[in-house]
Amino acid sequence: MKKAKSGSGSAAAKSHAAPTDIDRYLAGVPEPARGTLARVRAMIRSVVPAEATEGISYGIPTFKYKGSLVAFAAFKNHCSLFPMSGSVIEAFKKELKDFQTSKGTLRFPLDKPLPAALVKKLVRARIAQKEEKK
Repeated sequence: MKKAKSGSGSAAAKSHAAPTDIDRYLAGVPEPARGTLARVRAMIRSVVPAEATEGISYGIPTFKYKGSLVAFAAFKNHCSLFPMSGSVIEAFKKELKDFQTSKGTLRFPLDKPLPAALVKKLVRARIAQKEEKK
C-alpha cells in the first residue's frame, strides 16, 4: 500500500496545523481515541488491495482505491468510520443496529473500536463497489 499526497482541510484532531499524513493525524488525537483509530486503521489495511493509498482528505484519514474508499476520524465524544457509501451502511443495517449511523457515517465509542470482522466486511463491500465501476 502506498501513501498518497494529502489534501487540505481542517483536522478533526485538535492541533495547530492540519496533519499531512495519517501518522501525524493520529499523533494529534488524544487517548483513548488514538489507540482505537490505530486499530481501525490496521483492520482496514489488512483487507485493502496493495495498490490502495492512504492519506488525508478533507482533514481526515482516508484510504483511496479507485477514488475514495473509506475514512475515519476522532471527534470530541466519538470516533467515526465513513464507508463513503449509504448503500453499504444500508446493506449492513442489522449488523450496525448497536451503533449510531447516518447516511454515510458509523459512530462508535472513543475507547472501543468496531469489531474487526465488521470493519473488514464494510471495507470489502466498498472494494466490491469500486470493482464494479471499472
